[in-house]
Amino acid sequence: MAFHDALQAAAAIAARAPSSHNCQPWGVGWATDAVTRRTAAALLAAGEPGGRAAESPDGRSAGTAAGAPDGRLGGTPDGTPDGSGRVPSRRSEYLVLALDRARELTALPAHATEMLLSCGSHGEILARALAAQGWRADGVRLLGPGATGGAPPFGGDRWPRAWEPLCLLRLSPAPAPPGDLAALRETVGARHTNRGPYRPEAIDPGVLARLASSATESALLRAQQAPGAPVAVRHLVGAPERAALAELVARHGGRDFAHRAAWRETHAYIRRDEAEAARAGDGFTLGQLFGELSPPRRLGMRAALAPATMRLLRHAGYDRFLARQLAAAVRRSPAAVALCFDGSDGSDASGRPGNPAGPGDFGGFGGRTPDAGSVLRAGAALAGYWLAATRAGLVLHPVSVLLQHEDVRDACERRLALPGRALFLSRLGYAVTAFPSSHRRSPSHALRRV
Repeated sequence: MAFHDALQAAAAIAARAPSSHNCQPWGVGWATDAVTRRTAAALLAAGEPGGRAAESPDGRSAGTAAGAPDGRLGGTPDGTPDGSGRVPSRRSEYLVLALDRARELTALPAHATEMLLSCGSHGEILARALAAQGWRADGVRLLGPGATGGAPPFGGDRWPRAWEPLCLLRLSPAPAPPGDLAALRETVGARHTNRGPYRPEAIDPGVLARLASSATESALLRAQQAPGAPVAVRHLVGAPERAALAELVARHGGRDFAHRAAWRETHAYIRRDEAEAARAGDGFTLGQLFGELSPPRRLGMRAALAPATMRLLRHAGYDRFLARQLAAAVRRSPAAVALCFDGSDGSDASGRPGNPAGPGDFGGFGGRTPDAGSVLRAGAALAGYWLAATRAGLVLHPVSVLLQHEDVRDACERRLALPGRALFLSRLGYAVTAFPSSHRRSPSHALRRV
């Protein structure tokens, strides 16, 4: 399949990747002209010891396709503008996965990690969808500060100013098993957060073991896997563990609602109704937060959750009431899952994910805060885990509040005896009722020719 078509199909699937508040903070640049492709090939070769040399922009390895003036994908199915000649066939293609700073959450320092997790999950699903169409990632390099000399990394003015490049991928033609794309599209479409009650039945240990192994299988980063799994999966299935988790939620779960800046940012993503959510293409409705609501209750919840009202109600303990409700749901769930690092990595003292020690290094733990490449890897692992859980008929409901404040996260890691720094924590089980999925922006908003 032509790469233009494959990328369009993959982007439509990856648009449904999980993200905090459904903010969708990712962008993907496709290197299309000769200069951009030469830059991408050189950057990848520089960070790829023993790797193949950078490709020259000849008819086999570089194209001269142009897109819309702003770089969005368009034109004919072969990737050229209407009325122009065909792009010569290519041996490899280059994509740049980026964080869209215009869409990131910023109210809490921990949101920096959540944004990278979201981008890693998006990149993983995108890479799987491309592999299912015969384009496999066979080279990857982390793009930290300084990798491109401080200039716009690709495409000049066509590179969006708000996009921060995270990693560069090389994709090459490879056999694709029949039916993989349809199966992936179905699974991704069925995956979404379910905040409702779960059935009390225990999850088979064999299913849990398969879920844990799924977190080590990455299509995005398989070309640069470090020995061993960088992310550990810990399932909490015993009654004492689940009771301890529920107690932590009851004690600390109201922090989200009491923190003014964090709640104001969260509330900005709550859409009035389905029509507003469809227009925005992001966020969530009250129905996606609380399930089906009667019109009077919907109006009451909308008023109660408004930031000005919440500031008053928290003096009456409303934030603690909501925390106890979440704790009850956690207590009745048959399991929970934590994704953790087995250690900590090097970064600066800012608390934001830092850089690895060198180009293309996705491992290496030395300080307290995980480096950006390791968090991307964790995001890819999260996508693999969540998709495997969906295939097994299971649903998840992240309990992010326990990881968004350093003191609470430290208490959680100690109380639950987690193997390292926790990056993701969620309820896990079989849903009693279906929850509606959230709306997504058009995939074209996150794609650019560069």
